[in-house]
Amino acid sequence: MESLVNRSSVLRERVRGSTKKPINAVSTWVRRQPPKAKVYLAVAATVATLFFLRIVVHDHDNLFIAAEAVHAIGISLLIYKLTQEKTCAGLSLKSQELTALFLFVRLYCSLVMEYDIHTLLDLATLGTTVWVIYMIRFNLNSTYMDDKDTFAHYYVVIPCAFLSLLVHPSTQHHLFNRICWAFCVYLEAVSVLPQLHLMQNTKIVEPVTAHYVFALGVARFLSCAHWVLQVLDTRGRLLTALGYGLWPSLVLISEIVQTFILADFCYYYVKSLFGGHLVLRLPSGVV
Repeated sequence: MESLVNRSSVLRERVRGSTKKPINAVSTWVRRQPPKAKVYLAVAATVATLFFLRIVVHDHDNLFIAAEAVHAIGISLLIYKLTQEKTCAGLSLKSQELTALFLFVRLYCSLVMEYDIHTLLDLATLGTTVWVIYMIRFNLNSTYMDDKDTFAHYYVVIPCAFLSLLVHPSTQHHLFNRICWAFCVYLEAVSVLPQLHLMQNTKIVEPVTAHYVFALGVARFLSCAHWVLQVLDTRGRLLTALGYGLWPSLVLISEIVQTFILADFCYYYVKSLFGGHLVLRLPSGVV
């Protein structure tokens, strides 16, 4: 019986090793490439994924719905962490506050400019985010990593506000509303930076937080894919519908920036997942 158990464990190790080897080989090969080659590989992988999605997903509006669904899954993981594990360790309060800010501004813009199903989705997301902020600030404050969450709000709020004054939609809406619209688009693109900065400071990311940030990365990639494919489908007419000048291009750039800010983290997340590690360890220079 003992020999049978030993054989079984050896077989499991061989199977596990056989699945790890290709992943490790690819990871090692990518890591050895010069920076320029890594950029080309990332672009090629992104283009291939977009091409795949364009073929498989016939109605590209479904990509936006999928992005919202993945984002909801990420928020659900946060709720689980805060209510079941009774800790907010590894979560950035500043990132949640920036998220609440851009959601509040976007909700205002949605109410006065277009009011649709996305208004209700934003309201639900804002409510959840405010609850997360409350839990971190009051109920679970003793577990909050204040000394690691050092990314100042004004590093992103001031540049986004200044850029929104310079470049905003050229629609028929009131100037203040157009500036607010631009501000929430720009702030959303960089609101995750404090969270990434905190994780870089700690170097070790526990599972639930890693799952949450990965969900954000996937959601933002799907949202970016939705925009890019919509532009391709309309042969650029979508950008014209958004207005003129630099604004249409900056909307698309903001979507791309959101994706690439999280791309490096998602790479290490997937690598850690296939490697069988429960805790994600980030090397220096990821953020």
